[in-house]
Formats: sequence, structure tokens, C-alpha cells
Amino acid sequence: MHLYDRALLNAAALRAVGYDKNAPNFPAGEVQRDRHGNPTGLLIANPNANILYSTLAKGPKLSREDQLNSSRLFFRELNRFGITSAIDAGGGFQNYPDDYGVVNELHRNGELSIRLAYNLFTQRPKQELADFQTWTKMTRPGDGDDFYRVNGAGEMLVFSAADFEDFLVPRPDMLPVMEGELKAVIRHLVENRWPFRLHATYNETIERALNVYEEVNRVIPFDGLHWFFDHCETISDRNIERVKTLGGGIAVQNRMAFQGEYFVARYGSQQAKRTPPIRRMLEMGVPVGAGTDATRVSSYNPYLSLYWLITGKTVGGLSLYPQENRLHREEALKLYTMGSSWFSTEDGKKGALAPGQLADLAVLSGDYFSIPEEEIKHLESVLTIVDGKIVYASAEFSKLAPPPLPVSPDWSPVKEYGGYAKALTQTLGASQSAACSHVTAPAHGGTQSHLQVMGEFGLWGLGCDCFAF
Repeated sequence: MHLYDRALLNAAALRAVGYDKNAPNFPAGEVQRDRHGNPTGLLIANPNANILYSTLAKGPKLSREDQLNSSRLFFRELNRFGITSAIDAGGGFQNYPDDYGVVNELHRNGELSIRLAYNLFTQRPKQELADFQTWTKMTRPGDGDDFYRVNGAGEMLVFSAADFEDFLVPRPDMLPVMEGELKAVIRHLVENRWPFRLHATYNETIERALNVYEEVNRVIPFDGLHWFFDHCETISDRNIERVKTLGGGIAVQNRMAFQGEYFVARYGSQQAKRTPPIRRMLEMGVPVGAGTDATRVSSYNPYLSLYWLITGKTVGGLSLYPQENRLHREEALKLYTMGSSWFSTEDGKKGALAPGQLADLAVLSGDYFSIPEEEIKHLESVLTIVDGKIVYASAEFSKLAPPPLPVSPDWSPVKEYGGYAKALTQTLGASQSAACSHVTAPAHGGTQSHLQVMGEFGLWGLGCDCFAF
């Protein structure tokens, strides 16, 4: 999948999900077909990403044993980049509590190598309030322990407020029912003291959501409850002030690193200069945390995100931001560590190498503070420690590595893939970039039609063909 605008299926995947010549078209979204009516394998999300969500849900599931093992393999891959904690924003077709059974079991068995704080993501349009009413009776924020705990609600609170970040299509207008549906959910969450987060790409959506929040706050004060917006690419200074007044935060992700070219083509380079306006958020004293929006929207490699924050460049090399909207290396790292701890209501408990904080750390393959900027995106860990336990080791620390995990099922891509930007033939601990070929964005600045994605500008249109790595 590429961002939330398209996905590519091979022939086996088409068979697995049942898309053939006789398959009906989706009411929203497109299954691209050749001149004979056969699906080519390209799915196009227009006007929203529901076709991608629903197709993911049709895929075959691994056995329970393989689910457990593949989850451990993925967590170890995150450990390879020095990741020790993650905040899970939920996702489409991730139903609570049924789809959390595998992680629950790993936690019970002491096999988690990543600390997880998870948000509950509503799955049923028009039934969102009922979902949260059920969940507030089942569990509560903070339930669990330092390894695995409930974080709150979101990032989907109501479907009528979801403005997907597909810059290949115009900004969507939220439905008139948004305010009424959102108010009912926010009121319930605040009454029950549940922290919450809301996906919001555009200032127009943020404006309407803040109107609702302020209305609820006048009746039931938020009073220090941790809440935040995710993304906020086009948020205005006035709305940053309103977030600050209500005690909220803003979690930013590096989506522009992957689709900055699309944004510039649609809205222009001037608008892109502060998309999102991170420097302004920090100047105004709003809590800010940094992340990747992995695994569906972008790569889980945090150093691509740090590179983007520091250089202001996309992975395709386009310079988006002037110096005043870029961050110094220490600032960027702070947003990823201490900054993000606020968003899991664990500020002061994790994110710093300090007495009394959790015993998590990583030794990197290069000096983040002194290596050339272009090398930042190739960093990885050579030693990762979680809760005082070594969970990943390579290079000079290889002898300390935990036992390798099995490759299962035997056709698993793990056997050949080796991990992000890392072939199995590479030296352990080496930091090398994935092979790719860059192309130049069209000089005329126009948007590319979906029919051109397999043509002049490569599979994904603009930028680099190796987005998925």
C-alpha cells in the first residue's frame, strides 16, 4: 500500500480477496481493469480509503502460532531501529478486544520486546458512541502495566470527521452531521475521563472539531485531560492557540516526507512551507510528539522521520521547508522521546536517560549528532535494551543477541527480505540505503492522473519508486 491513495496486489493476492473479471465495482474507490475487464492489481482510493481498508480485511489469516511468531519478528525489526516504545493509534478492521488476543498472549508470556500503549479505534459508522460506551464499561485508560496498557480513544472517533490525507484528490468536506456525532462521543469520553485523539489533516476539519470541544468543555471541563490531534498539516496559528487553551497536544507524523510532491502539485510550494507548522506549535507551548504513522501510511523507520524534521526534505529529495520551520537535531530527537511520552500520559516516566525512568536505551550505528544529514536516514541500532534486557544486538554486540526467531510459515518474506533496507547478504549492523531510482517531479506543477501511475513517472507517480521498501 502507498499512503492511503492506492495499493498494488499481485495475482495471488487478487485471488485471495476474490477480485476477478466478474467482481462488482466498489461504490467508492476503483479496482483498475485492463481493456478486457480483468483487474490489473491496482486499487485506487477515490474519494476515500475504504477500498483499501476493506481489501486488507479480506486477506487470509495466519494460524495462531504464526501470528504470534510474525508479531515477534515485527517487534524485533522495530528493535533493530532502536525503538523501545510505541503508541498504537488503532486502525480499520482492528476490533477490540478480539483482534488484540495475539498481543495479549505475547504479553502474558513475557515475549513483548516493545512497550505498547494502545488506543481504541471505533469500527462501525453510525455506531461509534455505542462502541465507546461498551469499551468504557470493559476497561479504562492505564489498565495494564508499563509494557502493555490502554491509552485512550481514537484516532477514529467518528467516521464523519475523517479527512483522509490523499493529496492526489481535493480536500474532502466533512458531512453536516459531524458536529452532532462528534459531540456525543467527546462528551461521553470526557465524562469518563478518557484521553482521546482525533485524526485531522486539514485546518477546516480542525476548526469544526475545536468548536465541538469548546462547547463540551463549557459544560464538562477537560481539566487537564490529555487529548490531541494527529497530523495537522494545515492547522492555522489561531487553531494552535485554541488547542493550547484547551490543554491539548499535536502529534505530527512524516506523511509529507512521502507525499510532499503531491501536496505542492495541488496547493503550491508556498503553502507547503509550514505543513505542518511545527516550529510555531513549539513556540506557542503546545505539547508536540513525533511519529511515523506506520505501518499503513509510511515506513516504520524513525530515522526517515527525524531526517525530514531536520532537513525539511521528502524522501524524493524535494525541499519543502525554509530554515525557520526545520528543527535542530536535539529538538527533533526530543519530540520522538520526551515529547511523545506526553501522548501516552507517561511524561517523566520514559523518554530520557535519567534516574527513575524506565530502563530502555539504544546504541546507534553512528553518531546522530555529528554524522552528515543525509546519513541520518540510514541509522539503525546495534544494541537495543528494553526493561534492562537486550532485545536486539548486532555488529560488535552480536554475541549478546537474543536467539533468532523461526521463519514461519516457511514461505514468509522474512526468509528473503531481511528487514527494511537490509538484504540478508548485508553485514549485520551495516547501515545501507535501499536501492532505488529517483525521478524528477513534473516542471509544470500539475497533478498526475491515476491512469499515469504505471507510465512516465513510475509505479507511484512522483518521487521514488521504493516507497514501500
